[in-house]
Amino acid sequence: MKTTFIFSICICSLFLFINNSDVLAENENAKPLEKYKDKVSYIIGTNIAKSLVNFKEEIELDMLIDGIKDQFNKKTLRVAEEEAESVMREFSAKMNKRQREKNKLLAKGAIEVGNKFLEENGKKKGVVTTESGLQYLILEQGDGPNPERTDKVKVHYRGTTIDGAEFDSSYKRGKPASFPVNGVIKGWTEALLLMNVGSKYKLFIPSELAYGQRGAGPSIGPNAVLIFEVELLGIEK
Repeated sequence: MKTTFIFSICICSLFLFINNSDVLAENENAKPLEKYKDKVSYIIGTNIAKSLVNFKEEIELDMLIDGIKDQFNKKTLRVAEEEAESVMREFSAKMNKRQREKNKLLAKGAIEVGNKFLEENGKKKGVVTTESGLQYLILEQGDGPNPERTDKVKVHYRGTTIDGAEFDSSYKRGKPASFPVNGVIKGWTEALLLMNVGSKYKLFIPSELAYGQRGAGPSIGPNAVLIFEVELLGIEK
């Protein structure tokens, strides 16, 4: 069968993650593994299985184990290759549809949560709301020049979601970042044009001025409001 190694090992590992209270109780008192090969096998299984929790309703555990045994022992498989590919295409389409529906619900919920946050945040002392909906709080006011859209700037920054989860930080990397003023998300561009060199602002960026409905990677969901602390260190003409 034309399956990838990763997919095969993920499916083989799924049985380790099935939510069975009796199994969990037994594992809590299990004897620690000593053999290197046993440890490697167990760690691979548990690590990969964590990503398969959304599939467990689609899995028949006994059949999964039979498939593992037949494949490992090189027995004649009980599902022909052509049918297997058809079944897996159907499975993939089903999972993609489920994920799209889940994303729609998350996106709708994010809009409601984000709007409520911005409404309450905009009432706080010192927070300024611009015409676009961008909110900012001046932490330190510099006395240097303002950048222009065509400038390249050097900044230190830290980005979090509204629940405080950090997704990026130049401070942690120990090195400032440089980029064009007009080469970043709209909320950043607008804020940088307001800042003087030496200033430090806290930005509260609505999703439409950030990554919108598409989100960005695993840390920034659809329609997410983002918070940044931005320190403008200099302008590179």
